[in-house]
Amino acid sequence: MELKSKRIKLGEGIYLNLIENDKFKSNLLSCYFTRPLNREEVTKNALLPLILRSGSKNYPSNLEVEKRLEELYGANLSVSVNKRGEKHIIRHTMEWAKGDYLKDPQLDYEVIDTLWEIIFNPLKDGEKFNSEVVNREKENLRRIIEGKINNKRTYAIEKCLEEMCKTEKFSIYQLGYVEDLKTINEENLYRHYEELIKTSPIEFFYVGHYDDDLVKYLEKKINIARGELVTIPESLIMKSPQNKKVIRELMDVNQGKLVIGYRAGIKHDDPLYNPLLVASEIFGGGPNSKLFKHVREEASLAYYIGSTIFKYKSILLVDGGIEFGDYDKAVEIIGKQLSNLKEGNFTEGDIDIAIKSIITSTESIKDSIFLISEFFFSKHLAGDDRSLEEILEGFEKVTKDEIIEAANEIKIDTIYFMDKYR
Repeated sequence: MELKSKRIKLGEGIYLNLIENDKFKSNLLSCYFTRPLNREEVTKNALLPLILRSGSKNYPSNLEVEKRLEELYGANLSVSVNKRGEKHIIRHTMEWAKGDYLKDPQLDYEVIDTLWEIIFNPLKDGEKFNSEVVNREKENLRRIIEGKINNKRTYAIEKCLEEMCKTEKFSIYQLGYVEDLKTINEENLYRHYEELIKTSPIEFFYVGHYDDDLVKYLEKKINIARGELVTIPESLIMKSPQNKKVIRELMDVNQGKLVIGYRAGIKHDDPLYNPLLVASEIFGGGPNSKLFKHVREEASLAYYIGSTIFKYKSILLVDGGIEFGDYDKAVEIIGKQLSNLKEGNFTEGDIDIAIKSIITSTESIKDSIFLISEFFFSKHLAGDDRSLEEILEGFEKVTKDEIIEAANEIKIDTIYFMDKYR
């Protein structure tokens, strides 16, 4: 079944996206707020979904929220905050068993009401949030932020991106900063919440079974007072390296973490973007890649190694786990393999394996109701009106010459290495 989205404008900057899908025994409704990624509000944005998830006016505690979810046949409520390029995204999602499947025709409506309650009818004291809830969730967020160093691989990637994009908004940590928590209180956080509701572009995505009555109910329910919408700038894409520097950080670790950041400067709507993805797959995408074969298998230098493209910034990252003394040799071989890629030293068989891997990974979207929602939201952010089938066909048309051309746009910018104390 081809995935299609029906888009309905419900207000200024508010849209409902309907994706009919009968493959799953569940339905899903996601609400995405888009904000500019900036230092002034990033921590407040990260804190808000924790506050809202912990209780509302009619379900005034986390326990009451959980009881309500159980009443809805174990519906799942999830929230997240992340960055897509230099846009800050706040997501609330509800997934639940289909009312028809449970022979409860009112269930879909009750779930919609509950998600609306959580997001738009928060627990508050007058014109401010509940102080006890705010203080508790500030402490929870502080622990999350301070705990980022516990996952050394993720931390190393974040640090490389932070250093690489030091003069760009993308360097801002998506979950905010501990020092900001001191100045956030129940009053200014509630004012920010009101501002977010009034001025943010809001996208609702419904995936599953629906009929005209449910659509009419959603259209009536999603009624939000609006102000002047906040400007969401396009993500800045640099075509040439900004730093060309090496960052070495000493820690008490047993394994070195090497991350190399490259600029490609190829936007996601550029004809060379698909060839760039294929180039990255050949370079470091899996067990058939150049990095896996030459760095890990032949030279035995890496516990793991691979490459990733950050779509909205056109950044390619290589990250690997290596022995501390193998830094120079690993950097040398990685550089040599990138040179080989740029010179076209790969086969048609390598291209076929890379394209099949990308297609298989992209097609797996169909197997997850949540990933379907994410896929269509990502398409919206990118201004991409192609269907999934058209996207897959695009990969099959990529040629070797295009891959070489895209690879030659990849230029080293920043090297980050997590070393041990000597």
